[in-house]
This record gives sequence, C-alpha cells and structure tokens, in this order.
Amino acid sequence: MAFVLGLNAKMYREASGTWYEFDNCQNVTLNLDKATSDVTTRGGNGWRQSVATLRNGSVSFTMVYDTEDDNFTAVMDAFLADDADDSTIKFGIYDGDRATSETQGLEADFTVTGFTINEGLEDAMTVDVTIETAYSSTAPAWVTIS
Repeated sequence: MAFVLGLNAKMYREASGTWYEFDNCQNVTLNLDKATSDVTTRGGNGWRQSVATLRNGSVSFTMVYDTEDDNFTAVMDAFLADDADDSTIKFGIYDGDRATSETQGLEADFTVTGFTINEGLEDAMTVDVTIETAYSSTAPAWVTIS
C-alpha cells in the first residue's frame, strides 16, 4: 500500500487561469463530511435511520503573517472584502504536485470565513485561516490530475 507524507501534499490558489503554489502554509486540514437526513421508520426495528445528503467542504491551515507574500495578501483581502464577488478564491488542495500524474484532491471556489492572527510573545506571528466552499457557478469537484 502506498502512502503520502503530509509534507508532500500541496495547496494552490488560482488567479487569472494560473495556479500558484501556496507554500506559506502549515498543517493544512481538508475537512469533508456529509449532512444527514433522518428517515427513521417504524420498520427500522428500533434503530434510527439516516441518509447522506449534501457534502460539506472546508479547509483550515496556518500561515506565517507575511504581508509581502502574494498568497497571504490574497487571503487577507478576501477576508476583508465587503463584496461577495471579491471574497472568493479558487483553491486546489491535493495529495501532491499539480504537475504530477494521478495527483488528486478538491478544487473549488472558497470564501475565507476565519482569519485569526496569533501574536505569540516568542513566536513569529501566524494566522489561522478557515475557508469554506463558496456560492459559485462552478461546483466543487474532486479531481484527478492526469
């Protein structure tokens, strides 16, 4: 069985048709789950029954606070934007490099919903970021780069 080290996974931001590696990030977590609907019936023999409905997608990660980093600035600007159109960023969260065959992961337009600045006394400033799939004409998709 093959395995992938987390340090070999990659996150990218797309802007104007170009994908930019998002290398100013630590501890990226891709959160995927499904909501459920209760379909319990009397015929369920005393068991609660449910069916999966809509998928949820969010990503949490930490960035070094660096205002000269284009990716950092894009995330900060998206969080601070008043216009919903300006607050979405297309991200790809993959298990490897986009240039490598068979790399797979989630591609979607995301909105920045969390931007927590950490100012540790003896540490570099960092930002904990949360992004969630956004309203978009392009639906989120699990893709395999071939």
